[in-house]
Amino acid sequence: MFYGYFVLIMRIDINSVRNILYSGQKFRIEDDAQKIIAASYAFLERFASDKIIYGINTGFGPMAQWRVEDEHLRELQYNIIRSHATGMGEPLDDCFILAGMIARVGSFLQGKSGVHPQLVSLLTEFINRGICPYIPKHGSVGASGDLVQLAHIALCLIGEGKVHYKGAWRNTKEVMDECGLRPMHIHIREGLSCTNGTSVMTGISAVNLLHAENLLHWATLAAVWMNEIVGSYDDLMAAPLNKSRRHPGQIFIAEQMRTMSKGSKRLMKRENTLYVAGDEAQNAKVFKNKVQAYYSLRCAPQILGPIYDTLAYSRSVIEDELNAASDNPIVDPETENVYHGGNFHGDYISLEADKMKIAMVRLAMVSERQLNYLCHDRINGILPPFLNTGTLGLNYGIQACQFTATSTTAECQTLAMPNYVHSIPNNNDNQDIVSMGTNSAELCAQVIDNCYQVLSILYLAMAQAVDCLSIADRLATATKEQYDAIRFLTPTITEDTPFYEDLAKIENYLRSNI
Repeated sequence: MFYGYFVLIMRIDINSVRNILYSGQKFRIEDDAQKIIAASYAFLERFASDKIIYGINTGFGPMAQWRVEDEHLRELQYNIIRSHATGMGEPLDDCFILAGMIARVGSFLQGKSGVHPQLVSLLTEFINRGICPYIPKHGSVGASGDLVQLAHIALCLIGEGKVHYKGAWRNTKEVMDECGLRPMHIHIREGLSCTNGTSVMTGISAVNLLHAENLLHWATLAAVWMNEIVGSYDDLMAAPLNKSRRHPGQIFIAEQMRTMSKGSKRLMKRENTLYVAGDEAQNAKVFKNKVQAYYSLRCAPQILGPIYDTLAYSRSVIEDELNAASDNPIVDPETENVYHGGNFHGDYISLEADKMKIAMVRLAMVSERQLNYLCHDRINGILPPFLNTGTLGLNYGIQACQFTATSTTAECQTLAMPNYVHSIPNNNDNQDIVSMGTNSAELCAQVIDNCYQVLSILYLAMAQAVDCLSIADRLATATKEQYDAIRFLTPTITEDTPFYEDLAKIENYLRSNI
């Protein structure tokens, strides 16, 4: 919930992540949550004094069979941070890093990690100030969670490594000094708790979900706009038709399409022509208007509906994970025990990331087919080839734009293979089956980027098709608004010109709807 400048945090949801990442909101942790964290720490401090507990006075992973003597316990926690900061590749985007830290705070808020409240406060300061630790993309197998990526966060929390701050990569300690922040102090198990869990894959997936939902909105609006361009009969989105299928997603998409199509003078009603005795269509041998549109237009509720249902379920799983204790062992003051298990395992997020990715591939595919319909004059029968308003043969319209959309969609199809099934044992076979959840989330992010590119080309084409037919004044209110927005960014295509800057403007516009 909002409180002035701040979002008060007890439970983190997707909207909280959006507000912090994209609306400039800061957050602080509610007093009750602070008390839960402090109580967990106090319990562990008492409980661990005379017991053997994994990761407190034992080694980590396969090294758990070795006891660590008391004089080395703080050193043990620093060692797991430094030794696991082994990532490679390009750094993650700042939004993914911040979302990952938000997810880590969400895990600590459960009071099941036994960490000192100072750690949670420091993480919150990093998020609120936009201090982004250097986290390379490659490293996590998603089994003990995101060990490598989280170690890079922890490295910065102890004042080492580098951070991205105000647009520049800088020494962490220097930035912390500038902001008046003190490095994390090791009390009991802060090193292990910082590195152990699903927070990075969860953070990436939360951002992916926000963009996937945004893309679905644009794809739904495109479905209405496409049917307006070709003058379809509007019963494809009728409530009785779509309710008879029973699926919530299909019903929702059809309802959205009906709302978006309000005011359209391009969509036809079957009951005003084909169902009217004496109408000229009744006596025709060949019908002027298509009795039924192509599947990529007519079946929009049936194609986009499953995507909606998939994203709705993914939202529930990701929100659960944002508020999950994904640590090991789990510290439980209520039962006064410490439980050893595998809450760090990333299967929930890995599977959802793959499902989301496959759904987005499907979205790219239907968008590419709609684009093809506009470009293919022998299919649509009403538009010039490639929406070319110049001299055929001399000018090319958006012919080459379709190449980009098709090749990008093909890449999406290649990436559609589920990563969830790609387990490779490692860690001396201690981690004998792993989730690859962070890889799944990163591949999903790549597909989402591709979808924005394909949709950007489709939106350029739809605006051009409206100009070819001179029907801007007959569009629905919602689609006319988007036509005007695209035309504000890019001119009507009359002569051959480079498109890449115009397409980038449209992509930025579509992304800005988050």
